[in-house]
Amino acid sequence: MHLSRRTLLASASTAALPAAPRHGERLRTGFERLSADGYALLAGRRVGVVTNPTGITRDARHIVDVMHADPRVRLTAVFGPEHGFRGTAQAGGSEGRYDDPATGLPVYDTYLKSGRPLADVFTASGVDTVVFDIQDVGARFYTYIWTLYDCMEAAQLAGKRFVVLDRPNPVTGRAAEGPVLHKEFATFVGRQPVAQAHGMTVAELARLFNEEFLSTPVPLETVAMSGWRRDRFYDAWGLPWVPPSPNMPTADTALVYSGTCMFEGTNLSEGRGTTRPFELLGAEGVDGRWAAAANGLGLPGVRFREAYFTPTFSKFQGKTVGGVQIHVTDRAGYDPVRTGIALLVTARKVWSGFAWRPDDWIDKLTGSARVRTMIDAGAGTDEVTGAWQEELTAFRRVRGRHLLYK
Repeated sequence: MHLSRRTLLASASTAALPAAPRHGERLRTGFERLSADGYALLAGRRVGVVTNPTGITRDARHIVDVMHADPRVRLTAVFGPEHGFRGTAQAGGSEGRYDDPATGLPVYDTYLKSGRPLADVFTASGVDTVVFDIQDVGARFYTYIWTLYDCMEAAQLAGKRFVVLDRPNPVTGRAAEGPVLHKEFATFVGRQPVAQAHGMTVAELARLFNEEFLSTPVPLETVAMSGWRRDRFYDAWGLPWVPPSPNMPTADTALVYSGTCMFEGTNLSEGRGTTRPFELLGAEGVDGRWAAAANGLGLPGVRFREAYFTPTFSKFQGKTVGGVQIHVTDRAGYDPVRTGIALLVTARKVWSGFAWRPDDWIDKLTGSARVRTMIDAGAGTDEVTGAWQEELTAFRRVRGRHLLYK
């Protein structure tokens, strides 16, 4: 069936909702729909792509390699985020400026650049259209959505057109959950007032950013998926999973990440340096009392196992620590943010060594000082999670205006 440009594209202001999938219809990503239309949206343009190893086709070829080999696309540059375009860098690193050995294309580094300096990168590259295609994991503090925001802002400053190719939210798009960022706590793990688990795709976030947060909107076009349903998890779609970053090895990691990444703000290990990052949590001196206390809360969709592990890097490198492993038993009933709060509350109660990181990183992750100060004051899980409901309700109303899918 021919897909016209009108039905293919969902612009920032006039996006049409994709139809619910017919029986047997497979999901098609934004890139699949773009290529199926012969790259009409990019015709005659000098194109640069913001991407990383997750920008792949269904048969696991990278979209940069595919477009570079296609004479219908004038691909002239690649822009690499944190961890790099080909994914060679660990957390907090990037690949720098180099020429890609596979294609010969110049690769520019966007990591930790924003505003005018990033706009200058786009200008120097000579592109007139910037395309974004990166797999997100659904959490506000995962930095790729703020790479998206920074690139949109910079493209506007540089006078460039911006195109977002959509991919699934791997943990569904059912609802937004958790605290909403307060602007005075804005950093690269949260630029704008978004819920901790946002429940959106990158194209929906691009629409939100453009219409709610950018002082001057960028010329934006989004290529929506077809066949995606908000209530389905990543493994429903038959797409290959590529780790978006070294410590996001599976879609199961993404399922817990929006809650357990908060342990980055503590002196406990969040499981980096293990084969189950963000599913394993612990520290020296922690024992089975933590798992027992967490299980005693009766949280829906999850059980906690007393666990011992030895991280190969990051916190407690080379040391055996005790803690918990999270076992999600019902993905539909599981609330990762509430579970993360419950684990913080119980860890502080059962382990006398519990402490926040001295730089109050937990405030940056949760978007305010509220979680830290309430837990320090002895608040329980219900009290902490109840404190953000009003702002979450307000965010959900704003979010609803920018959703593309049923």
